Amino acid sequence: MTGFTEQQKRWLEGFTSGLAARKAAAPAPVAAAAQPIGPDALQHAAQDRAVAAGGKLVAEEKAKRQRHPLDRWDELVERADKAEFPKGIDVFLTKYHGLFYVAPAENAFMCRLRIPNGILNAWQMRGLADAADTFGGGYADVTTRANLQVREIPADHAVDLLLAVQALGLTARGSGADNIRNITGSPTAGIDPQELIDTRPLCSAMHHYILNHREMYGLPRKFNIAFDGGGKVPVLEDTNDIGFVAARAPDGIYFRLQLGGITGHQDFAHETGVLLKPEECVKVAGAVVRAFIAHGDRTNRAKARLKYVLDRIGRAEFLKEVEKEYGAPLRRAAGIDLAPRPMADKHGHIGVHAQKQPGLNYLGVVLPVGRITAGQMRGLAAIAERFGSGTLRLTVWQNLLISDVADGDVGVCVAALAALGIGVEASAIRRGLVACTGNAGCKFAAANTKGHALRLADYLELRVAVDLPVNIHLTGCHHSCAQHYVGDIGLLACKVERGEDSVEGYHVFIGGGAASTAEQAMAREYARDVVFDELPPLLEKLLAAWLAHRAEPAESFFVFCRRHEVEALHELAARAPLRALAA
Repeated sequence: MTGFTEQQKRWLEGFTSGLAARKAAAPAPVAAAAQPIGPDALQHAAQDRAVAAGGKLVAEEKAKRQRHPLDRWDELVERADKAEFPKGIDVFLTKYHGLFYVAPAENAFMCRLRIPNGILNAWQMRGLADAADTFGGGYADVTTRANLQVREIPADHAVDLLLAVQALGLTARGSGADNIRNITGSPTAGIDPQELIDTRPLCSAMHHYILNHREMYGLPRKFNIAFDGGGKVPVLEDTNDIGFVAARAPDGIYFRLQLGGITGHQDFAHETGVLLKPEECVKVAGAVVRAFIAHGDRTNRAKARLKYVLDRIGRAEFLKEVEKEYGAPLRRAAGIDLAPRPMADKHGHIGVHAQKQPGLNYLGVVLPVGRITAGQMRGLAAIAERFGSGTLRLTVWQNLLISDVADGDVGVCVAALAALGIGVEASAIRRGLVACTGNAGCKFAAANTKGHALRLADYLELRVAVDLPVNIHLTGCHHSCAQHYVGDIGLLACKVERGEDSVEGYHVFIGGGAASTAEQAMAREYARDVVFDELPPLLEKLLAAWLAHRAEPAESFFVFCRRHEVEALHELAARAPLRALAA
């Protein structure tokens, strides 16, 4: 500091020291908020946008944001060690591992698996039977997603059951809550004489894509994907969020892309006009899911499914978002000559059917409302090994197929099934009987759907000579796990006031169907608040009216219902006599 007096130098030193101290005491500039990174970035960014727009995250979204449900394995183990069930929001989070605490229906867990295309090996079925016996209630239920559920699992065996499943090369990961559910495909894939393409490789590829992409677990709600290969047995692809439908073009086989099916909300998947090569499907499905993650509602779970994204932003705009995620324009079907889908057999999942392989057959086994004991599971595994190729195929109709049975072994195979208390033949009523878990195992259900389904079949098949396929779907609540809107007869459980009591009953819907059977329509309401005791004769009169007044012997119940107004159906049913049975 030359040219300054000593007093000036001291003043300048004090001034600069004060500036330095003030600078040091000042708060550091606030950095811009970091962008979400890593596999959960899509989910977190979607949540952030919802909050920035003035929305309030629902409790499930807050819990997922706090710590990802798949990172809670240690909590599962700790609770199992203490023989404790989850409480509060942990009940929801535990579903990410495939465990459902179903109180108050049962003070137990249910475990839902993931079985791509519904296909199991005999040794896996045998292992699941052992697990159900050791850690569960000794039985399993076939679901409407060609899957299996093991029930009555005590708290201290929850992790044991999961480990037993994993030891069989299977998993329960992401089979519940806000995840992509079991991937369904044509049950007769690879063996069907009329199929356009074998869906097994695609279902397997989609299954493993989900398991190995963490962002696939960041959805705002559940999600369903199905592949229809054009085979004889329907897979109900038009009821899924994504439906891939095989179609023949002059230059080969493609898949039509359908989006937004959710029949519980009375909407089928809509044609997008997009046509995909088989090898493009999985990547495009991933792009659809990512677009759903980005645009799905995080503030209202009642409006969080894909259907409502399409309703809100429009199908064309959503496809643009999919193309952004995919990284390329999607091929449009306009101008391409596509052959119509080969006709499906409405009850082709039951009985003996010839395969495309000469001299071999698949046997559609009737499982009463989808339930099989551990002993029957072992017996089915043994039959599949002895008479088939050791393969068991679950269907969305809550039954299973045993494939690759030689012509000469069909009779003895049927006899072996009969020895297990099951078979390949049933009445037209029982062939199409579908029922959800009901209030015996689900807290949401308003009635004992499985028990009522069996009682209903017992009643009707003795009184009405139904000679064409009829599907009756019983579902316990509005979640519509049994898809009552696509049944010829759909029954939605409810509580009915009878005097001072509240008893189990149903709302009745008629004339529903799905596209692969060329009978796509949402069922119409026929009756409300019917107590179960009055339901069997009501349906008897309705079916009798159809048989008496159909336009021709081949007119299906679906067509009969669709060509009459509901009031006219009531009038016809009122005149139909009930069949009196001798005591």
